[in-house]
Amino acid sequence: MKKTLLSICAMFLMVASTFAVNSGNWKVKVQEEVGALDQEMIQMNLDDFMNLTPGQYKKATGKKLGLKNTLKLKTAQKFLKSNLNAGEAGGADIPKGLYIVGIILGWGWLLMGLMDDFSGNNWWVNLILTALCWLPGVIHGFIKMNDYY
Repeated sequence: MKKTLLSICAMFLMVASTFAVNSGNWKVKVQEEVGALDQEMIQMNLDDFMNLTPGQYKKATGKKLGLKNTLKLKTAQKFLKSNLNAGEAGGADIPKGLYIVGIILGWGWLLMGLMDDFSGNNWWVNLILTALCWLPGVIHGFIKMNDYY
């Protein structure tokens, strides 16, 4: 039983580390997926880029973004949000199917911790609920799934 639990934990850690996304090269990922962005956008940090609107772009540069570039901007922001764990550096991007299986098996606290870098309250609340009785931890995991996906 102990070996089985250790092997399951090791499997989750290996799979989660496989899907970890490095946010240091977000500009390269956006360029590959969406296409060329303006020089002003490339010079921004990640948080500024994620909060950029066409109105803010016009105010900062004096140029109107245009429909085509507005769509590129929104596509790039959506791509980054889904692939970089909503802008958090170092968090793991775990597939939704693996997350659901992990919650059902009682490992939701570990998956939440990996996705949040063990900061915040979600993972330890889920750990306590799972330890008290399996079902409240599963319910909490499914409710908090909306925060991650």
